[in-house]
Amino acid sequence: MRTLGIFAKQPVPGRVKTRLAADWGDERAAALYDCFVRDLLSRFASVGDRRVIGFAPNADDARQWFNAASQSSTSAEGWMLWPQPEFDLGGRMANFFETWTESADHRTILIGSDSPSLPAEYLEQAWLLLETNDCVLGPATDGGYYLIGLRGTITDFGAPFRNVEWSTAGVLAQTVKLLKQHDLSLGLLSPWYDVDSAQDVVTLAGHLTALELSGTTNFLASTRQFLANR
Repeated sequence: MRTLGIFAKQPVPGRVKTRLAADWGDERAAALYDCFVRDLLSRFASVGDRRVIGFAPNADDARQWFNAASQSSTSAEGWMLWPQPEFDLGGRMANFFETWTESADHRTILIGSDSPSLPAEYLEQAWLLLETNDCVLGPATDGGYYLIGLRGTITDFGAPFRNVEWSTAGVLAQTVKLLKQHDLSLGLLSPWYDVDSAQDVVTLAGHLTALELSGTTNFLASTRQFLANR
């Protein structure tokens, strides 16, 4: 069983993309994040065997928003909804893997919603790496990671997440140290970028322009339209 999870927040102004909002304002930053989420749900609607949205906050209006967004932008297989529990980020990720990795032959990967241009082939490569490794990581260029995956043979799903200083440039290094301490083998993907700041948006816009010039036009439709009109 190959499971893809995505952690995402309801795009409420003032509660998402706070670094970007410092330059753009709450409403505009949330509107761009809304596009990110919709594009990711659309792009990855058919990958793997099972797809799960780990949504936040755990509230009825957030569930309704994600239910509508997933139904309007996915294939027939669709997405399952799973509310993130009231833990810190490490606890929420550990709980996600504990919930969705039920047996030894399960391979579960988890991404965030800050990398809308993440190549789909990276997900396939992650599942392949989990055939022979306990864990797979996709390093982000800011020092964190855009993807983590675990296979069902692991006995302690919390091991990679304990005492990590989240939202710092040391996340990847601290996670690798934990993997070594617990004797867990690692498969590594190529680096990719998150979009958190105004400068990151410039990078994304340039990337989308280059993709269009190279002939890739049906890609990140919502994000592309938003940036064209900004």
